[in-house]
Amino acid sequence: MTTVMGICRSFRDRAFARFFHCFPCLSDPARRSSWGLKVTFVMLHLIFVGILFVFDGDLIEKTKKEPWYTALYLLLLLATLVQYFITSSSSPGYVVDVMRAVNETNVIYQKSSMASKQPASSQNGSLNVVIEGSQSGRNFQGSNPSSWTKLVMDMYPPGTSIRSCTCSYCNVEQPPRAKHCHDCDKCVLQFDHHCVWLGSCVGQYNHCKFWWYICEETALCLWTGILYIMYLKANISRPWWKDAIMILLLIALSISIIFLLLLLLFHIYLVLTNQTTYELVRRRRIPYLRRIPERVYPFSKGICRNLYNFCCVRSSIYSLEPLPSSQELEEKNRLLVVRWRLSCL
Repeated sequence: MTTVMGICRSFRDRAFARFFHCFPCLSDPARRSSWGLKVTFVMLHLIFVGILFVFDGDLIEKTKKEPWYTALYLLLLLATLVQYFITSSSSPGYVVDVMRAVNETNVIYQKSSMASKQPASSQNGSLNVVIEGSQSGRNFQGSNPSSWTKLVMDMYPPGTSIRSCTCSYCNVEQPPRAKHCHDCDKCVLQFDHHCVWLGSCVGQYNHCKFWWYICEETALCLWTGILYIMYLKANISRPWWKDAIMILLLIALSISIIFLLLLLLFHIYLVLTNQTTYELVRRRRIPYLRRIPERVYPFSKGICRNLYNFCCVRSSIYSLEPLPSSQELEEKNRLLVVRWRLSCL
């Protein structure tokens, strides 16, 4: 018996070795888990849509008469899946990447300054670090040399120590709004949350893509739910087990629709106020947000500017936001009190 088990185990190990030799990308357990999640995601969509086309004969007839209707539905399905893969494969914006880019540009600038009097921006114009806010608004494009440590410390109030803004896991200085993700084991710019379904973080670079994915997924679930209800309301004799399957799937769809709608509304609120999920949920645990009143949004620049920065900012720009000064916070608090008094009149 032991010999048979040993032979089976040896055969299994050789089979896995050949498989990983043919597909080296799956040799990493993290990648296998990520690919397994994506396959499961695609299969769930195909099951919900495929059963609808298999059971609903009226939908097939309608497709023959009005092919544009089904074509639009399938196009939305394809767009949702494509947006999911784009979002899950995109970088959320890691602190170590912008830190490396700033330090490399600083070294290039110093070398070019020693070799010639020309500014380094003419030789290396690919880096564009935008530091927003009136406190230290400026562009770092090679012509203004600065180390990463100095750049980060300028975004905090005077007197802040390096130790208080250094990640204990990555050992890098975190700019405001950054956080270390224990799942990705990296510090993320404007960390929102780690999405289990995406298998990656949602941060500065992919938050807009994540929002569009939620929009498309919500629209797809609503449309699919309407098709399920139309199928169940049709007066056609059919086996009871088909109705049971469709009802169970419709219940699952209804739960998904409620969750997606709440998630979509929640992220719309975050975008309009320029907040992240982490900042909203853990506000009292973030040192630089503890003393700020609840209804004061320190990073908000107005609804229109927030929407523009969220939707139209280029992904090639490293956008860093310094903490607002005490005068700016007092002004925001004063405007909040004025609006509250006006609403009470």
